Amino acid sequence: MDTQDLKTRFRQMAQGALSLNVAFIGVVNGLFDALHASAPMTSDVLAQRTGMDAGYVLRWCDAAYAFGYLDGDNGQFHLTATGQAMRPGAPDTLMPVAVQSVLSAHMAERAAGLMRTGERPGESALAERATVLPWFGPMLEASFAGLFEQTICPAVPVFAAVDERGGLAVDLGCGNGWYLRALVRRCGRLRGLGIDGFAENVDHARRLAQEQGLSDRLDFVHGDIHQMVLEEPADLIAMNRALHHVWEKDAPTLFRWLHDNLKPGGYAVIWEPAWPDARAVLREPGRPGMAFQNLSEHVQGNHFLRPDEIAHACSEAGMSASVYLFANGAEAVVVAQRAL
Repeated sequence: MDTQDLKTRFRQMAQGALSLNVAFIGVVNGLFDALHASAPMTSDVLAQRTGMDAGYVLRWCDAAYAFGYLDGDNGQFHLTATGQAMRPGAPDTLMPVAVQSVLSAHMAERAAGLMRTGERPGESALAERATVLPWFGPMLEASFAGLFEQTICPAVPVFAAVDERGGLAVDLGCGNGWYLRALVRRCGRLRGLGIDGFAENVDHARRLAQEQGLSDRLDFVHGDIHQMVLEEPADLIAMNRALHHVWEKDAPTLFRWLHDNLKPGGYAVIWEPAWPDARAVLREPGRPGMAFQNLSEHVQGNHFLRPDEIAHACSEAGMSASVYLFANGAEAVVVAQRAL
């Protein structure tokens, strides 16, 4: 590939990034949803419906038209098929791609500066962009809920086994509660308790559970597990893509907590991105994004884990562990059982 070909390729990539930036603005400000819910409208009417500034909305409509999210005649705009797909509520919504694009740009900028000092500010880096943080949970839900309900649940026997006898499922780092909502929809005998360190996540999880008619089976609390003992030992404790957030801080203490808060015979189910043994795997389709995300995790004081590391930590805490791989080996579910 010569220099001109490279320039063309990277200009196309840059255009894609710009398109996702435009989509992000439409997602977080409800512009796609407002256009979906109405007949074609002018930018002024769209601004009134969404409570946004008319000048900004006009410029956004021009940009969304340029990138193919909108069509318009005589100043009346409506969604294209691409714009419909970007709505957060659309089936197989493209919203996570837009949110991840802007989040990645933010984390890249932070990594560029922090690389000079070695500082790792932690989870607070996620909260530095007020428009991004509220969309972190919905982004994860839209990206992974389908994989969990349709693929992981049927393939991992522990879920059916726990549901058969019923009991309590706990989700550590529950975010907006999507994992527990999906779990109790599939497992009718389970009750759920979600624990999260961000109070706004807990509030959001409670609202969504109530909206979906699940609040009688689900509860959510704000807290730190290092200062918490479950009032009732759990039949299942899940960590959904959350273990790497606490691994570097004190993994042995965490795994002892898991062991001690499970019923005899209870299960810890840990879902994590599966960091590969060989660096060459990072060039396989879908894996370069994992490599970038691991860089952004370093900003937050974290790093991705190999499945065997997680299984070994379970064994060290006195639990037997099995590993299940999904998404062509990119996602790992480690199931550990406390002895009877």
